[in-house]
Amino acid sequence: MSKITGFGTYAPEKIVDNHYFEKLIDTNDEWIVTRTGIKTRRVAAEGELTSDMSVKAVENLVSKSGNDVKDVEFIVVCTTSPDQTMPNTASRIQDKLGIESAGCIDIYAACAGFVYGLQIAHGFINSGVYKKVLVVGAEALSRITDFTDRTSCILFGDGAGAAIVEPSEEEHFLAFNSGTESELGHDLYLTRQNKIINGKEAITNGKIVQNGRTVFKWAVGSIPNKIRELVAQANLTLDDIDFIVPHSANLRILEGISKDLNFPMEKIPESVTDHGNTSSASIPLAIEKEVAKGTIKPGMTVLMIGFGGGLTFAGTIVKWS
Repeated sequence: MSKITGFGTYAPEKIVDNHYFEKLIDTNDEWIVTRTGIKTRRVAAEGELTSDMSVKAVENLVSKSGNDVKDVEFIVVCTTSPDQTMPNTASRIQDKLGIESAGCIDIYAACAGFVYGLQIAHGFINSGVYKKVLVVGAEALSRITDFTDRTSCILFGDGAGAAIVEPSEEEHFLAFNSGTESELGHDLYLTRQNKIINGKEAITNGKIVQNGRTVFKWAVGSIPNKIRELVAQANLTLDDIDFIVPHSANLRILEGISKDLNFPMEKIPESVTDHGNTSSASIPLAIEKEVAKGTIKPGMTVLMIGFGGGLTFAGTIVKWS
């Protein structure tokens, strides 16, 4: 049995509002807010790497929880914007935090990454392989954004979130689910090499490429049912869920999920309005807003569900601790 024993986030200081994009592409603040809900996003400073933001999120975790990370035995980093391909970002974080001899892996599950990371940590703890696992979701998406693409460059921001998972006398993770519709992989991708994805020609500029219409339709059409399946798996009802925290891709997607589930928007935390789409960091950033306000409290039942490139999703229900 396992639980989250520490939680922290970090957002870069630099704030970029919608007016910035008026100088780059044919758009304006009203158009962006109407279609996405985004007002601002945070952008990493020059030379500030994904691992640097991750370390700051972990330091925030330590300052709030008092949970020392020097004895972490395994680090899982969820990112699509690593410092480099090799060595992995997890090992850079291990070095910067002074953690000795920890196992280190990066996982590439895009916006579902943070929940996949929690699932891996839960498995390690419950199997007895490790007793303390650090999970980080962090992105420097501003470095892999195509600022000539009018439909996508307005979306993305930078940030990080971190959680410690440790053994517990009672189970705090009530359910998990995950899945992938790989036939839609060509609708959201990032590549420098592969010229063909799912039989279709790919752009190989090392920037995010997204068919927003298809991804939006898939998310609004599929994710509410995945939430229902997850709730049923835990032998709960939606009335038992205090908060549903989807990946903050687009405020209109969250509104669609709310409407389909008949679940109030005020109980669906989001980070997209102030931070943009931060991929694997968006769920922890959204949760942190509510924790800071005191609306998410220990003992509450929180459902998280990430979804994105793959197209893949991962969900969990947690008793907050």
